[in-house]
Amino acid sequence: MRFSIFILLGFIATSTLPILGQTIKGKIINLNGKPIEGVQIFNIRTDQHTHTNEFGIFTLEKTQHNDILSIGGLGYKTKEIKANLSDPEPIVLDEDVLRLEEVVIHPKLAGLNFITAIDLKVTPVNSSQEILRKVPGLFIGQHAGGGKAEQLFLRGFDLDHGTDIAISVDGMPVNMVSHAHGQGYADLHFLIPETVEQIDFGKGPYYADKGDLATAGYVAFKTKEKLDKSSVGLELGQFNTRRIIGMFNILDHNNANQDAYIATEYLLTDGPFDAPQNFKRINLFGKYTSRFNDNSKFSLTVSHFTSKWDASGQIPLRLVNDGTISWFGAVDDTEGGNTSRTNINAAYYKAIDDNTYFKANTFYSKYKFELYSNFTFFLEDPINGDQIRQKENRDIFGLNTEWGKTLNLGDVKTSIQGGVGFRADATKGSELSRTKERYITLDRIMLGDIDQSNLFAYINSQFEVGKLTIAPALRIDQFQFNYQDKLDSVYKNQGVKKTLVSPKLNFIYSESDNLQFYLKSGMGFHSNDTRVVVTDKNKKTVPRVFGSDLGSIWKPIPRLIVNSALWYLYSEQEFVYVGDIGIIEPSGKSRRMGADLGIRYQLNNWIFIDADANYAFARTIDEPKGENYIPLAPDFTSTAGIGLNNWNGFSGSFRFRFMNNRPANEDNSIIADGYAIFDLNLNYQYKGLLTGISIENLFDTKWKETQFATESRLNNEPTSVEEIHFTPGTPFFFRARIGYNF
Repeated sequence: MRFSIFILLGFIATSTLPILGQTIKGKIINLNGKPIEGVQIFNIRTDQHTHTNEFGIFTLEKTQHNDILSIGGLGYKTKEIKANLSDPEPIVLDEDVLRLEEVVIHPKLAGLNFITAIDLKVTPVNSSQEILRKVPGLFIGQHAGGGKAEQLFLRGFDLDHGTDIAISVDGMPVNMVSHAHGQGYADLHFLIPETVEQIDFGKGPYYADKGDLATAGYVAFKTKEKLDKSSVGLELGQFNTRRIIGMFNILDHNNANQDAYIATEYLLTDGPFDAPQNFKRINLFGKYTSRFNDNSKFSLTVSHFTSKWDASGQIPLRLVNDGTISWFGAVDDTEGGNTSRTNINAAYYKAIDDNTYFKANTFYSKYKFELYSNFTFFLEDPINGDQIRQKENRDIFGLNTEWGKTLNLGDVKTSIQGGVGFRADATKGSELSRTKERYITLDRIMLGDIDQSNLFAYINSQFEVGKLTIAPALRIDQFQFNYQDKLDSVYKNQGVKKTLVSPKLNFIYSESDNLQFYLKSGMGFHSNDTRVVVTDKNKKTVPRVFGSDLGSIWKPIPRLIVNSALWYLYSEQEFVYVGDIGIIEPSGKSRRMGADLGIRYQLNNWIFIDADANYAFARTIDEPKGENYIPLAPDFTSTAGIGLNNWNGFSGSFRFRFMNNRPANEDNSIIADGYAIFDLNLNYQYKGLLTGISIENLFDTKWKETQFATESRLNNEPTSVEEIHFTPGTPFFFRARIGYNF
């Protein structure tokens, strides 16, 4: 639906430069008086450019009366106006179809975020799996139909559930350190996909405001402050799949200074498995935002998530091959679990003056987790079986603050950001037990309380010297690990402290608004599990990584964007999956190197083409050649798609993703099979009514979504066998949806 945007350019002269011009200030708001962030303002005479902040405010230097200003952004028609310092008039920008020619390549450290902005507009998402796949090069493997957190892959890492990627929502961390199932466990299922406004991402350890686990990269989701319209929707699909989504404005939409909405999601499915999954997930989400006349903003977000499921687990390939069970069968169908998370997040932003800001957010999460798994069947206990329970009850507290300022040091435009904060996790009853059919506890292997805290401070800086931006940064972290083992007969609080400094140095060379080169370098880290740190002094408390990227962003023609990078990453300590108890443990040193290539092309006003290809060479350092493969590390992945955006009410996409064969063990004697999967979705919007269909795995390919080399034994087998155990990938899966906006 097309609508007009009024832009109020309240130009205020703040300094007098007789030759170069003046610094002017403006504010951009929409028809309802609400600010618009990210609109670009470009002075054609001086090549000076800027963009609006969270309040729609901008300042532009070296501007004279009647200078031609070009104003626009993604989704808006660009308009040129004359700067009128004495009597400015409101300017109207009309909403337009998405045009790649509007993209301007700015000298930003995370310079590829416009890619996810484009992809979100072209192909909106309606599942948590799809939203993670919006990050170029990030692959996922679904566990338990969405019950467990996804297995993640990026830049030659099998990230398990989040060992080397930091994920956050509105500044609140998603990852769980020292988690019962694995370090860095990141369950994003509390995020309703339709509430996502922006996806910020970066690869490598180059960002000082991103700390623990941000080694392969980070992903930061930002939720919407307001809804264009309220909506309700219903999805029905195969395997008894039902999803209901509702999103409702609860304040007057014309109120320029306040917004509030609530969203809810209810999902049920049995999955394609022989033993029904009985999966149920409920999400509740609410957000309130208030903007004040002193250029400050406050928001409060509250959410609750709960899910429960049965699972067929990871099945051995030999049983499928000999016909004992089907592709979607199970050895132990009493696996499964339940989890919940409640979040409160309060955020404050203040524009102190035209060049200075302060922002902060504080958060609290209440988290519960209980998981039953059986990876080895009857290897350890030939009578009762090897089922395990992993359980925890956790409270998370945290604070992030940042102060930023832009100033001129002579002819050098300088930006400085400094931040401090903390995160504290208090986990009660972190448990690993051997069980039988869930309800019978056979033996408690581990049981204890974990307290882990992280205090941090950082400083970022950017110095623009002509076309070159130099960006040094420094981060300091202090960790405190404490563990109380409840299986000990005598109380003992085991503790370890660690402080580390992480420098970064980045260079960005902007040849023009259409061509940029960058060289990034930096040190990062991922913390180890507290239980490992306090009991094994030979293991690294906080293993370090060092990385470097050399890349470019290029617009050879107005509707084509090409990004490429060569990269290297060294890690002091690798994390390796241990199948017999279903956890990860630290291993030796490793190195990775590779290349990324991404293409975004707009064929016409409605058709978009995208492609990403990622190559990685991953090896451990201390092992002999031929025995130095890193299990499950992908060496080549690619995605591609064609998107249709709002053509006579129609929108949709046809997408492809590919992962190559990869080693499942250290000597590459066991192979995890690759796959190529095609997905299709098509929607039609008529006034307030939306109808659509989606098909996952369009060609019904038989594939293994998650795979592990695991030694197991069945109750009728005399000896154990090590081979691939896998979770089958989704077969042809059809869903239909209907929704109404009002």
